[in-house]
Amino acid sequence: MPIPLSGRGLYAITDGPRADLLDVVAQALAGGARLLQYRDLSDDTARRRAEATALVQLCRAHGVPLIIDHDVALALAVGADGVHLGRDDDDPVAVRAVLGEHAIVGVSCYGSLPRAQAAARAGASYVSFGAFFPSPTKPLAARVPIDLLRQSAALGVPRVAIGGITPDNGASLVEAGAEYLAAIAALFAAPDVRAAAQRFADLYSSDRESAR
Repeated sequence: MPIPLSGRGLYAITDGPRADLLDVVAQALAGGARLLQYRDLSDDTARRRAEATALVQLCRAHGVPLIIDHDVALALAVGADGVHLGRDDDDPVAVRAVLGEHAIVGVSCYGSLPRAQAAARAGASYVSFGAFFPSPTKPLAARVPIDLLRQSAALGVPRVAIGGITPDNGASLVEAGAEYLAAIAALFAAPDVRAAAQRFADLYSSDRESAR
């Protein structure tokens, strides 16, 4: 049974390939990441499967869902908790037919509220919007107004904010309603990954206090 999506907080997205992947992911999880996405666009099938398998075990130990970027077959092979779908991927209905009804299925919606509404109707577990700020990972990504988070409040599924988000600029997105803040460079390029994760988690500090 997949680990369910719950709560709010930091959505850590890996920036592989990198030799210290498992170490930095462990730091992010120790710092309070609530979701992890394995993002590796290389074609090294054997390495990607070995890493994803190891990440499943690491995430299980922390009770954190592991999401695979795009690759439904890899998610199925390693027993990941779900997948994240982009513009050119299958729809949530088709993906659930492969991964099962309890899988977490996220959908990139960029700056489109209609796309997010359609994804929610199709059974998406969450939707993502962005880029909200200039992104070092996707420098050509179109910018999205923060008000889109307020406009999407009635979707009925969690919303992930992505794109150039740091612990310093993320508070405005949390205030606008983002259930998760996705981070790549601001987390995994930080000199202290655990400390960076804790700074992101602290933006949701009221949630952490109420859970105690």
